Amino acid sequence: MNDSIPAPAPRRARVRAPQLTGKGGWLNTGGTQYTLADLRGRIVILDFWTFCCINCLHVLDELRELEEKHRDTVVIIGVHSPKFVHEAEHQAVVDAVERYGVEHPVLDDPELATWKQYAVRAWPTLVVIDPEGYVVAQHAGEGHAHAIERLVEELETEHTAKGTLRRGDGPYVAPEPEPTVLRFPGKALALPSGTFLVSDTTRHQLVELAADGETVVRRIGSGARGLHDGSADSATFNEPQGLALLDDGSVVVADPVNHALRRLDLTTGAVTTLAGTGRQWMQGEPTSGPAREVSLSSPWDVAWWQGSVWIAMAGVHQLWAYEPNDNTVVVTAGTTNEGLVDGPGPEAWFAQPSGLAATADRLWVADSETSALRWVDLDGAVHTAVGTGLFDFGHRDGPAEQALLQHPLGVTALPDGSVAISDTYNHALRRYDPATGEVTTLATDLKEPSDAVLVGDEILVVESARHRLTRLRLPEEAVRVESVAHRTRRAATEVAPGELKLDVIFQAPAGQKLDTRYGPSTRLLVSATPPELLVGGEGAGTDLNRTLALNSAVAQGVLHVSAVAASCDDDPSNTYPACHVHQQDWGVPVRLTEGGADRLPLVLAGMDDRDGRGDQDA
Repeated sequence: MNDSIPAPAPRRARVRAPQLTGKGGWLNTGGTQYTLADLRGRIVILDFWTFCCINCLHVLDELRELEEKHRDTVVIIGVHSPKFVHEAEHQAVVDAVERYGVEHPVLDDPELATWKQYAVRAWPTLVVIDPEGYVVAQHAGEGHAHAIERLVEELETEHTAKGTLRRGDGPYVAPEPEPTVLRFPGKALALPSGTFLVSDTTRHQLVELAADGETVVRRIGSGARGLHDGSADSATFNEPQGLALLDDGSVVVADPVNHALRRLDLTTGAVTTLAGTGRQWMQGEPTSGPAREVSLSSPWDVAWWQGSVWIAMAGVHQLWAYEPNDNTVVVTAGTTNEGLVDGPGPEAWFAQPSGLAATADRLWVADSETSALRWVDLDGAVHTAVGTGLFDFGHRDGPAEQALLQHPLGVTALPDGSVAISDTYNHALRRYDPATGEVTTLATDLKEPSDAVLVGDEILVVESARHRLTRLRLPEEAVRVESVAHRTRRAATEVAPGELKLDVIFQAPAGQKLDTRYGPSTRLLVSATPPELLVGGEGAGTDLNRTLALNSAVAQGVLHVSAVAASCDDDPSNTYPACHVHQQDWGVPVRLTEGGADRLPLVLAGMDDRDGRGDQDA
C-alpha cells in the first residue's frame, strides 16, 4: 500500500465563463432551456460553429469519438453563430443540426450574443469549461481533439479528487426521425438509362430514382455511417455528395466525411474506393501521388473534364484532379488559403468550392464561401464571373460585376453556353450568361437548392431542405426579384493606424512540445484585402508574432491570417512520437480608428494571458 500524498495537479489559468444566451433557444434538448449553472459539475465544451463552414463540419466529426467516450462527464454544446443571413433563420439551424448528425445540444445564437461574450474571432472555436464554471482552454480551427481529450482526462482526475465532478446522462435528446424518401439530398446525376442517381446525404446512401424523379428504383449503401467497400447492401458512405459519370459507365462519388472518392458500378451495385486514405489531409502532407496513398479533405463535388476527374476539394479550398489512367491525384488550382484571388492555378485562392460543371472550354466552379461563380480555362487559369470576396453577398441581378449570390453550392451548364447557379442560401435558381455578362433569376421559392440536372427543356433541382427533386421548365423570361445586399454579421475590429502587434497564441497541449526535428514547426501567412491596407508585415514566416504596418489612408479592410503549428508527444523514450497539426485561417474585418487597439490577439490554442474577460483565477 502506498501512503504517499499525490502531487497536486498543475494550476492553470482560469476565467469565469460567461452565461450562454441565444435568441433562438435550445435544440436537441427535448424543449428544455439550459443555463451554464444547470451544467455545473460537468466538463462543458462549447463548439462555436456555423453550418456553412467546412472547417466547422470537420470539427463536428473530430468530436464524435470524444463525445461517445466521455458521455457521462462531458457535455458538448454547439453554439450556432451565423455568418450568412440565411444561417440566422431558426428553421435553417434546425435543418442543419439534423443534416450533419449533431448529437449534442445546440444553442441557436442568431445575434452572436454568446460569440461576443466569449470574444470569439473564428469559426470554428472550441472553449473548454471546467466543472466549477471556469474557462480553462480555447482552441481555434481544426486538429485539437487529441489535446482536448487529454485535458478532459486531466479535469476528470482533478475534479473527481475534489468532489466537483458530476457524472451521469447529459441533456441531449434525439429528435424524432422523419419518414421522407430522401433526407437532405446533396447532388444528382442523370444516368444513360433515363433514371437519376441522387446522393441521399443524411442517410449515407445513394438512391436511384425512376425517370419521374420520385419513384425509388434501388438504394446503394447500408445507411450506416462508415467507409466500407462492398455490395450495394453492405457498402457504407459518410454524407456522400458529388456524382460524375465516367467513360466506362461507372460513377465516381465524392464522399466528404470519409475524405475519399468512391466508384459505383451501375451494373452490379458494387462500391470501391478510388482515392483517399480515409484520413483528412493536413498541411505538410503529399499533394500528389498514388490515389489510395494521398489523403484528401472533404471532396464535395466531381466533374469529368479534359480527361480527368476534377475535384472540388472544399476542405482545403482547392481543386484537385484524379487521373484514372494511372490512378493518381494531383492539385490543379488553389494555395489552401481561403479567399478570392484569380490567376494561374497554383496562385489562385478559393473559399470552399462546392459545385462543378464542365463544358468544352471551361470548368465552372460554385465557390460557396465567397458567394462566387468562378471558372477555369483550358490553360488552368482561374477567373471570377460573379462575386467579390468573403464578406459580401445578397440577391442582386444585373451586370455580373454588381450581381450578388449567397453561398451557392451548385452550377449546371445550359445548352446556350450560360449556366444555372443553385443559389442555395437565397433559395433560388440563378443564371449567368457569359455572352452578355448578365445575372438573372430563373426561379425562387426553392428551399436550399444544392444542385440541378438538365433534362431536355426542363431542369431538375435538388431542393435539399425540402428533401426532394423539383422539376421546372426553363423560363423564357427572368423572375423579377427585389435586390438585397448583405455583409457578414461580424462587427469590424477597431484598430489604430500604424503599427499593429499581431499575436497568434499557441500553447502546446500538456505532454507535447513543438516539433522542431526538421526545422521550424510553426508557419504564419498574412495578407490583406485591399492589399494597400498593409504597408508592412505581409507574407510568410515562421514566427507566430509579427508587427504589421497599417496604411492610415485605407479606412477599413480585412486581414487574412493563416497559422499552422505542429506538436509532438514529449517522451524522450519514444523514437516515433505521435504528432499533431493545428491550423486555422482567420479573416478579420478591421476599421482604422484613432485610439483603436494596437494589438490583435488570435488564439490558435491555449489562453491569451492578456485577455481581460471576467474574473481571473490563476
